[in-house]
Amino acid sequence: MSKDQVWKRDEIDSPCVQVCVVHPVERICTGCYRTIDEITRWSKMTDEERRVVMAALPNRAPQLKKRRGGRASRHQQEIGGS
Repeated sequence: MSKDQVWKRDEIDSPCVQVCVVHPVERICTGCYRTIDEITRWSKMTDEERRVVMAALPNRAPQLKKRRGGRASRHQQEIGGS
């Protein structure tokens, strides 16, 4: 048995991309789009629970693309932008 076969488990891999930053408003990770609860529970989830989470992730990405406030937004308003 090769080294890769020894450590390969038959389960859905984590979507973690090692960019672990929680969006302050949406409360989801900006790297993998999981909630804190999903991240915490991942190792204990069944394959079906993981499939449900994985199916939901692509729909969460747009939540983080909403127009933000802050300096850039204020600057746009000052120069007449929207």
